[in-house]
Amino acid sequence: MRNSIIKIAVAVSIFAIVYLVLRHYGITDDIRLENVPKIKTWVASFGRIAPLVYIGLYLVSTVFFLPGSPVTILAGFIFGPVWGVFYASIASIISVSVAFLIARYVARDLVEGWVKDNAQFRKIDEQVEEQGWRILMFTRLVPIFPFNLQNYAYGLTSIRFSTFVLVSAIFMLPGTAVFVQFGGAFVSGEGNIGKTLLYLGIAGVLMLLLSLIPRFLRKYQTKL
Repeated sequence: MRNSIIKIAVAVSIFAIVYLVLRHYGITDDIRLENVPKIKTWVASFGRIAPLVYIGLYLVSTVFFLPGSPVTILAGFIFGPVWGVFYASIASIISVSVAFLIARYVARDLVEGWVKDNAQFRKIDEQVEEQGWRILMFTRLVPIFPFNLQNYAYGLTSIRFSTFVLVSAIFMLPGTAVFVQFGGAFVSGEGNIGKTLLYLGIAGVLMLLLSLIPRFLRKYQTKL
């Protein structure tokens, strides 16, 4: 256990260094929707290791509570609507896993201070005991709890790490696909308005389907 804690602490230190480097170059300040094309140019400049740079940027944004939507859309701009979903999904799984482990093994007291007065977290904690992975599924599909904070919050619950990773990977995918498709539409359109509109239409349909999910999960809403 001690070795695991040391490894995680080292990893967190590395992430902090990466964050400080990105902050030094102004990347963290530029993580906004209007700056996605600018960040795309920066990430793409790394060539073959651009996917690793992107994953690192996603990780930093998740761990340090930076805006997540622009980074997800960025995957579509850089890698297109298909590979963008792949890389964004990999990045999201790694990022939420790291945040979970930080909360459980490294900074538990700090995270408890963040959520101790949050009524929704208390209900989620109770529902993890009663519903298990199903409550995680619900909160991944329905954004009733801030995404970055819930990654840490689940580290305080009794849910198993393997369950957290698997359920998160599956049920974060729909939302990831929607955002990536919006970004990928402009890349795959290649200047062809019709093609761009087609991809935007696909993204719109996915978003509509995603918005209907809460209706199918209504029985959980009364408890949160």
